[in-house]
Amino acid sequence: MPKVFYTQPGGEVKVIDGAVGDSVMSTAVKNGVKGIVGQCGGTLSCATCHVFLDRNELGHFADPGEDEDDMLDCTASDREDNSRLSCQLTLSDGIDLHVIIPEEQV
Repeated sequence: MPKVFYTQPGGEVKVIDGAVGDSVMSTAVKNGVKGIVGQCGGTLSCATCHVFLDRNELGHFADPGEDEDDMLDCTASDREDNSRLSCQLTLSDGIDLHVIIPEEQV
């Protein structure tokens, strides 16, 4: 069972056991992780699930597609080279993920 380590802007970490095939965003919303809004429900039409993915884990995922890339330009907190929309990060067996939640989502 993959684990997701959600780090809040103040440094507090919440560790959640996720289900393979679920997204980092849906795992956060189901478990009340503060700072992941997921306003569009994961349909890639908002940027309220923006996270900073641990740079060592970027290789687990394809680069953002055109739609995600466009949405990342609309984030409330400044985009960084490791910015991703957590609705686009699908949990896989045996891979734990570490994300930092930005200061602002909306």
